[in-house]
Amino acid sequence: MIPIENYGVKCMSIGSLVAEGDALVWRGPMVMKALEQMTRGVHWGTLDILVVDMPPGTGDAQISISQRLQLSGALIVSTPQDVALMDARRGVKMFAQVNVPILGILENMSYFKCPKCTEPYYIFGKGGAQRTADEMDMEFLGEVPLETGIRSGSDEGVPVVISDPDSFVSRAYADVAQKIVRKLELTRRQNSGPEINL
Repeated sequence: MIPIENYGVKCMSIGSLVAEGDALVWRGPMVMKALEQMTRGVHWGTLDILVVDMPPGTGDAQISISQRLQLSGALIVSTPQDVALMDARRGVKMFAQVNVPILGILENMSYFKCPKCTEPYYIFGKGGAQRTADEMDMEFLGEVPLETGIRSGSDEGVPVVISDPDSFVSRAYADVAQKIVRKLELTRRQNSGPEINL
């Protein structure tokens, strides 16, 4: 399979493998086969980083990917509300049990920034991911606010870092990306294991 490529980023999605609108009710062997197809069955070419965006939880997909691939690390992404952070904590514990280094936690949709007055509104609570990072001795990687530019750019296929590179949210993404790369480099030096090429 050939990945979709745009703005220098290659992408493969399970949504590309099924008909539009079809429900995915996959467990066990079906999940493992799809993950195998999307990692080893895709002509990725040379990559700097392979990001696997996983749903929240600790189910078949997360366990399978951690067993099938030598993961360099797991980035935990959560909104600041307690119910989402419960899933984040479980994810941290699951990845620790399978010896995947935790790169840190990122708070998504930290607040809504009013476009007229720039006042932040903490719709989902305030500082939940920071507190969780502190409690679990993880690095807090930052906050990404809830902004309409992210949603509209995603719908149009133009990332906000391209359409508005100097915006606050674009700078937040760039800052988090740099922190993740630094953490990966540090983890790589600490855990110099076998190199796996897809």
